[in-house]
Order: sequence, then C-alpha cells, then structure tokens
Amino acid sequence: MTGFVSHPRIVPGAVEERKYQLSMSKGCISESTLIILPTGLGKTVVALLTMADILEDGGRILVLAPTKPLVDQHASFFSESLCDTTVAAVTGNMAPNKRKDAVASNDVVVSTPQAVSNDIENGIYDLSGFSLVVYDEAHRGTGNYAYVHVSKRYDGLALGMTASPGSDIEKMDEICRNLSLKRIDMRSEYDPDVSPYVYDVNVEKIEVNMPKDLTDVISLLKMLTERYAAELTSLRLMDPNWPPSTKHLLTVGRNLQARLANGEKTSMVFRGLTLQSMCIKTLHAVSLAETQGMSALKNYLLKIQAEASKKDGGKGSKEIVASKEFVKAWNIAYESRVEHPKVSRVMTLVSRTLGSDEGAKVLIFTQYRDTCDLLVEKLSSVGGARVGKLIGQANGGLKQKEQIEMLDMFRDGRKNVIIATSVGEEGLDIANTDTVIFYEPVPSEIRTIQRRGRTGRKDRGKVYVLVAKGTVDEVFEESSRKKELLMRSRLERLSKGLSGKKAPAVRQRALSDF
Repeated sequence: MTGFVSHPRIVPGAVEERKYQLSMSKGCISESTLIILPTGLGKTVVALLTMADILEDGGRILVLAPTKPLVDQHASFFSESLCDTTVAAVTGNMAPNKRKDAVASNDVVVSTPQAVSNDIENGIYDLSGFSLVVYDEAHRGTGNYAYVHVSKRYDGLALGMTASPGSDIEKMDEICRNLSLKRIDMRSEYDPDVSPYVYDVNVEKIEVNMPKDLTDVISLLKMLTERYAAELTSLRLMDPNWPPSTKHLLTVGRNLQARLANGEKTSMVFRGLTLQSMCIKTLHAVSLAETQGMSALKNYLLKIQAEASKKDGGKGSKEIVASKEFVKAWNIAYESRVEHPKVSRVMTLVSRTLGSDEGAKVLIFTQYRDTCDLLVEKLSSVGGARVGKLIGQANGGLKQKEQIEMLDMFRDGRKNVIIATSVGEEGLDIANTDTVIFYEPVPSEIRTIQRRGRTGRKDRGKVYVLVAKGTVDEVFEESSRKKELLMRSRLERLSKGLSGKKAPAVRQRALSDF
C-alpha cells in the first residue's frame, strides 16, 4: 500500500509518496533544475516537496504561472498542502500597495510573470527576499516572455517545470540559459520508477473523406492563393522554390516591412504587401475549409466581405471579394448544407463513449471558437451528453471565474463533455478524462503532448485524432509525430548528460555540449 509523505511542512496525508518525485526534489534543492515530467505525473508535487525543504530552512518562495486561473489553482493547492505556511495569490488586479504588502508578508507568493515583471520594473518590490523561484510551464521561457525579464532580476535557486520543452535543441538551451537552470532532470512514462503510476493511452487516428462541396470550395480558394503567390514570385518578392505557406509568407511580409521602414515606398513594395495579405487570407480560408468545415469557413468569408465593404477597407479584401473564384466559392458555401464529416464522427464517438459508461467524461479539443460553438450545439442532442465549453477570456470569451466554474462542473459530473480551445491544453487541473478527441491535429509536439496528457491519469485512456484525407491535417499529424519522436530522443540524451541519473559527475555540462 502506498504511503504518504511525512514532512514537518506538509499536511499529513496530503501527498502520496512516490520515489521518483522525492528523488527529483532532492536534486532541485542543491542546484537550479529544469524538471521534465509527463502531464498528470505530479510536476507540482515535485515543486511542493522542494518548497517544503526551503520553507523549513526559513526561506520564502515565489511561484510563477502564465495565467490567472493557474495562479489560483497553485495557490489553492499549496495552501491546502503546506503546514504553518502563508500563501498569497498576487495578480495585476490588486492595487500596487496591496501587492507589495502581500509579497512582503507571505511565505509563498504565487503570481503571473507579467505582474511581477511590471512591479520590479516600477520599483514596487524586488526579489532579494526569495530563496526559490518556480517557473511553471517553463517552456515559455524564450524570447521576450516575462519569465526571461524576471530571471534577469533574480540570482538565487530556480526550478522550472514542463511536460514538453519541444524538439528544438536550441530552444531547450535557450530556456535553460534564460531561466538560469543548470541541470535537467527528466522522467518519461517508461522509467521504472514512473511506470507503475502510468496507464495505457490508446491513440487512434480516424480518417474522414471530404465532401464535394468542400473540395470544390477549396479548389477555388487555392486558385486564388496560387495566383497571388505567382505574382509575388514574378515581382521577385518570394523565392520561386517556396510553397505558398503561412511561414514563408510571414517572412515575405517582414522583408517588405523592413524595406518600407528604410524608405522604399515604391508601388512594388505596396503591391507586394497587398499580395502577401491576400495570400495569407486565402490560405487561412483553405485551412478552415479543410480542417474545420463549412460553418467556420462561411463565418470567415463573411468577415472578408465585411472588411471589403468598408470605405477604408483593405485593398486585399476588396480584390479577393471581386474575384470570380471568391464569388463561386461563396455561392457554394452559402447554398451548401454540408458540414465537415468530422462533426458526425465526433457525435458518434461521444455517443458510443457515454453509452458504454454512464460516468465517462469526454474532452474535445479544437483550435477555433466557431467549431467549438458548432460542436456544443450538435453534441447537445446526443443522449446523456451534458455539454459545456472552455474558451479563453479574449473577445467576449469566458471570464476566469467562468472557466473555473466550468472545470468544477466537469469535475463533479454536472458536465460530462467539454469542448475546449487551447486554454484547456496547458496546466489547468482538468478532471481525469476517459476520452480525448482532437478535432484536428496540431503541428506542435508540445500542444499534442499537452492535449493527450489529459487522459490516462487514473485509468486507461483513449485518444482519437480526426484527420481529413488529402488536407493539411495529414501534414500536421505527421509533423507533430516526428517532432515528438525527435524531442524524446534528444531529451533522453540531455537527461543522461545533465540529470545525474547515470553520470552524476557530468551534471554541470552545458546543453551546447550536445
């Protein structure tokens, strides 16, 4: 029988004792460490164990999390799990003097990096009183993200936590340099001390065929994209060997903006910017048609029409709307009653899952709110389905309080099907889920791992990935799979060199050595 952690700073019976977590926390005490642990296996518990030792020695701790719901979640967990410890959630919503008092008077402060970075910049407080800074979702610690600014103002012990740092070796190096992390300690599902706590997750790819209405619209929109891209190439603004992809078009846009900033205000540069904008718009329309369906596409085409109808509307939108291809595409979309075949497949999967287990819970991920709303409407007609949605706060979305309420309803069974956008991928304590459905694959291995990690925590899990044949879905699914394999192999090498599991003497090696 598994016991519980016994520590003067941890509430008796609050934390299950797991050897790998205890082992990882010991290393974090002596050296700034990046902890890599799959979703659901207790990165936060490793932080808690480390924090307990720091607190027992009289230290104070700052915990940083990227969103306010995560701040509240961590503050609640630490308050419930730590003895004789004051914990405060500090966010930008509080008055500056109250933030200053909270930081000065509590043993553990949990905040967003943006709030802390701004307060340091404004001289409200500094970080000299902290003995440990914890960076949750440490893979964000790149570029100009606020974690990087905070780290520059702190020179003590640090702990980074992530389930998925990515496959890019340079990015891993950047994360560790930016957050002053000297070693990596990684565990995978296959490590012998972790495997007893891991349940099988069966991943099934489900391919669907595109209906004629959608393929006809896609062909017309691709004609537009190719025409605009060909003109960019003829103007020598885009490499003829580049396919018209969003990545390449953004590079074209940056180059043109740089030329404009340097005073090159020629008709060719302005035409190039219009063409680049049109290419991106039509490419996005193709992506929506391929991966989401007719409803999402129609909403986007309406936005282009609305912009074109304004007196000061963009030239690109006006030119797109005036094209015969757009007119044909709009007529097909407007008249069509066809939805993406993924919709009916999702309905079947949800019905089957709930029909075989009344207590089952299903989490569906989609990238777009339009699809989220459509699925809420369609799934509400499935017998036994109590459907909710989890979206971000921007543009009239769910407020923080509403997000937490939705998670509570999913946890206690008032909702048993949740459709979530990317807000559900990272960090939030979503109840154990029997089935996860990807409405579309995502090209990011980090997001794929985070989505998949929402099941298989307390029992066997099932993941369905919906892929539309002959579309960008296939490209994204393959890209994510390859990146994840690459990430795993690189992390294994990094772990052996830096974690000390097999070679304690080389803990101090730099990531660049690899």
